[in-house]
Amino acid sequence: MKPLKFKHIAFFIIGLSVAAAGLTGCGSSDAKSTASKPASAPVVPEGVSLKKGSLTSTLAIPGELTAFQQVDLYAKVNSFVDRLYVDVGSEVETGQLLATMEAPELTSQLDGAESKLKSQEAVFLASKANYDRMLETSKTPGTVSSNDLDLAFAHQKSDQEMLDADKAAYREIADTKDYLQIRAPFSGVISARNVSAGAYVGPSGKGSDAPLFTLQEQKKLRLIVSVPEAYSTSVKQNQVVSFTVKTQPGQLFTAHVTRQAGALDNALRAQHIEMDVTNEDNKVLPGMVVQVNIPLSGDAGSFIAPSTAVLNSTTGVFVIKVTGGKMTWVPVQTGRTSNSQTEVFGKLAVGDTLLTTASEEMRDGTSVPAIKISK
Repeated sequence: MKPLKFKHIAFFIIGLSVAAAGLTGCGSSDAKSTASKPASAPVVPEGVSLKKGSLTSTLAIPGELTAFQQVDLYAKVNSFVDRLYVDVGSEVETGQLLATMEAPELTSQLDGAESKLKSQEAVFLASKANYDRMLETSKTPGTVSSNDLDLAFAHQKSDQEMLDADKAAYREIADTKDYLQIRAPFSGVISARNVSAGAYVGPSGKGSDAPLFTLQEQKKLRLIVSVPEAYSTSVKQNQVVSFTVKTQPGQLFTAHVTRQAGALDNALRAQHIEMDVTNEDNKVLPGMVVQVNIPLSGDAGSFIAPSTAVLNSTTGVFVIKVTGGKMTWVPVQTGRTSNSQTEVFGKLAVGDTLLTTASEEMRDGTSVPAIKISK
């Protein structure tokens, strides 16, 4: 039995030797394979040299078109509508007759004032003739006393003053009667009519809550926008802007900045700006809400950096400047953004090197062995 045990032990030792040799071979092969692979090159971050320039952007805000002139026409005196000469949509010219009213009491008052005026004219002519005769007679000494002559002159002046008062009263009633004719104060389009013939109208009468007509000038319109505070100083007088309307997609209209409020609205914190729009072909209408595109030109002395170089962290806004081979977080404020470029304001100088892509993983003070400057 002993020789059998020794045989088993010998086989066991030989197996262990073969396994060890196999493992040693494999280890050498893996080591050679690993040694044959080249080490990966370190990633070189990209940077940009800071420059000054002007950044042009476009501000897109809603606006409203309104009539250049608009007026509600009311009756001046209590009266009845006699006849209407226009209706909604009628184009009228300055001074054109729109409606006539009738007020019989005004006709009676005018007739009475005319009669009183004629009567007073006769009285004045009589007193004037009397004074003229006495004045001519007084040229003969002893015929007319000075006192009688003075009394005749005073009577003539009194009658003349009364005549002037009657003339003024007559003109007042005549002018009031002229209000019975409603005329267009300017050329435009009747956009509303609220009465019919026979209606009782007047400044204090029933039916006076609504105007007789609403007249709008539509050949020229006002484009009204409220420009936010941040951009209010960038809009210039006579600047050309463009706008679009939903009813005519794809068509671009233009307008000129004409009036600026010069102050901010307390509620909106925006500046009221008006632009004139020529509308001879009536392609747009008052009341339309439009999309206005206002070109904005920045200050030529601003620093311009790639938008990816601006880091918005939880502690503020920064750019990462590389100085002496180290990263430095520089706090900045941002301005306009356009075409992946952003205005930055802070303790920066022309020629500073900024990392093109900033992230919070690039810690302040970290060494940068090399950097690739983009052109």
